[in-house]
Amino acid sequence: MNSIPIQRTLSARGKLLHLDTPIVMGILNATPNSFYNQGKDSDVEGLMRTAHTMVKDGAQILDIGGASTKPGEPIIAIQQEMDNILPVIEAVRKAYPAIWISVDTYHARTAEAAVAHGADLINDVSGGHISEDMLPTVAKMKVPYVAMHMQGVPENMQQNPQYNDVILEVYDYLKQIITDCAALGLHDVIIDPGFGFGKTLAHNYQLLNHLGVFRSLGKPILAGISRKSMIWKPLGTNASSALNGTTALHMIALQQGASILRVHDVAEAQECINLFNMLQKNR
Repeated sequence: MNSIPIQRTLSARGKLLHLDTPIVMGILNATPNSFYNQGKDSDVEGLMRTAHTMVKDGAQILDIGGASTKPGEPIIAIQQEMDNILPVIEAVRKAYPAIWISVDTYHARTAEAAVAHGADLINDVSGGHISEDMLPTVAKMKVPYVAMHMQGVPENMQQNPQYNDVILEVYDYLKQIITDCAALGLHDVIIDPGFGFGKTLAHNYQLLNHLGVFRSLGKPILAGISRKSMIWKPLGTNASSALNGTTALHMIALQQGASILRVHDVAEAQECINLFNMLQKNR
């Protein structure tokens, strides 16, 4: 696990995204059954209100998803997913020409349509393992790619996940995806260990404690822990009460080297980053 310099810029559509300091990715769920908002404000009008607040609060990326990936969810039909997200992409791009738009999808066809409608980045929870055409498709479109680790698929991922060494296995998985992407000419890769995707509580906290290990892969790290059950289950609460715990773990992720926080609550995440930056300046 020899360390190499971490990539600090991403390129898409002739623009650069700088990662010299951590940034926030705001979550826009264009689906009626997300684990957090349960479909509230999931139409274009409601999502645009959320997008406005997120951009105002400092989000540099908006991540639009049209399929729930919570435990137990089946794979969504491609057309349904596109119907959910394409109008949102168009509306966000029209309102915010400079914002980076990410699309949360495991379907290559959806990814291709999303980029054609204005998306800049593909965020794939399956790391290219649900749609075998995903990596070649993203490489062809010349946009950055978020490769996440997931054991299984959303429908079965939380049915007794097991590892001999969760850190090593996730590390090797992501290293292989980076190698596969490079062979296709896809070099703008962001890595995500996949908190909550085929992991027990213990696995999630082991990954968070050792998130810094993944820096040696030389790619920006995305931490997606916002309001997940790894926060509220130990506290005996629920997702709607998990903001304080989310912020606490965001600081840990930043200290371990996360470059992107994928969040429901942009203002609080940006405050956490601002304070982290202050700590870094005054070491």
